[in-house]
Amino acid sequence: MATDYDEVRPDVAEARKASLEAVKTANAPDARSVSRDLDEEDTSDGVELAGADLSNEELSVTVIPQKEDEFLCGSCFLIRHRTLLAREAKGVAYCRDCEG
Repeated sequence: MATDYDEVRPDVAEARKASLEAVKTANAPDARSVSRDLDEEDTSDGVELAGADLSNEELSVTVIPQKEDEFLCGSCFLIRHRTLLAREAKGVAYCRDCEG
């Protein structure tokens, strides 16, 4: 007798149907209830949108100098620890991740 291995087994089909029914009956919020739950702080003017003009903003960053046991990878331009050094050629160091 030939067996159709592509056919869904009955126990798997019942489990899928039970899972779908559980999701349908779950007490999930709809779009209207989610928008009602937003606070004023979530929609305040403090939120910057993509493409916004940030030319008047000033950025303050603490710069930590490179340590003796670190190097700058010439491929990914990340500061890496010396243990990740794969090779050094013509004064440029490369990390293990970039050398693969």
